Amino acid sequence: MAYVELSRRDINVLGKIKDPESDPSLMVQVDPTLPKDPHVSNPEEYQKVSQEERDIIMSIQKLEMRQAEQQTSGTADVDIAGEYRECVSRLGQLIQNYPQYASARNNRAQALRRLYGDSMLVADAPRNPQALLQELGDSERLEAAKTALSDLDHAISLLTPKVAYSRLSPQVARTLSNAHTQRAAIYLMTSKLVGSKSVSVDAARPEGGWSKLDFEERASRDFAMGGRYGNEIAKALAVSTNPTAKLCGQMVREAMRKEYGPGLAP
Repeated sequence: MAYVELSRRDINVLGKIKDPESDPSLMVQVDPTLPKDPHVSNPEEYQKVSQEERDIIMSIQKLEMRQAEQQTSGTADVDIAGEYRECVSRLGQLIQNYPQYASARNNRAQALRRLYGDSMLVADAPRNPQALLQELGDSERLEAAKTALSDLDHAISLLTPKVAYSRLSPQVARTLSNAHTQRAAIYLMTSKLVGSKSVSVDAARPEGGWSKLDFEERASRDFAMGGRYGNEIAKALAVSTNPTAKLCGQMVREAMRKEYGPGLAP
């Protein structure tokens, strides 16, 4: 088997081909001494807000455990979806009280994904076994999709550094990573359904005019950002979902095999 020694520049060039959005010079700098949320910088206020959020998340985790128990026992004595809706409502109240607190928006979007599934942008989408709600009206689906995407957009806008090389707290980096990755998951699922099904979103949302390729590219871009802020799985998915990167990667591998011989591993 042939082994090829690549320079750091070669590695960076190949990385750029795999991920056109990548820039080795713009690595995220995490600083635990920074405020946990730039918009809730008072430590006492942050403690109060984050504790209220944790209480809601604990309620959601308990619901997941109860659902797992129900599936194991074959019973259905608890309205999991109904109680999930209550948790979403509680997160909504928290967001209303603290509209600049991005983490609550990220978590509400996650709860909505659990209720409605990642196919919420598609009318008459196939049954999603991961979604708690299977039978719902179009108006309810539209409202859920609008809220989830708006929450993710807003969370990302609130926390994204305005200046390159900015340092972030671990909490900010984690929320940004999760928000980008969640939006990517919704876009990726939509891209898989576009064609056989129609995209149906609020008229004010830009996604209504996107093509299948648009959703794929936006999903890849968000996965790349999720990876940049710390999610390694999202980073890998950015390459596998990027149509341009996949094509370029195939071309580079073929060129390298021709250059270095058939012993080069694919």
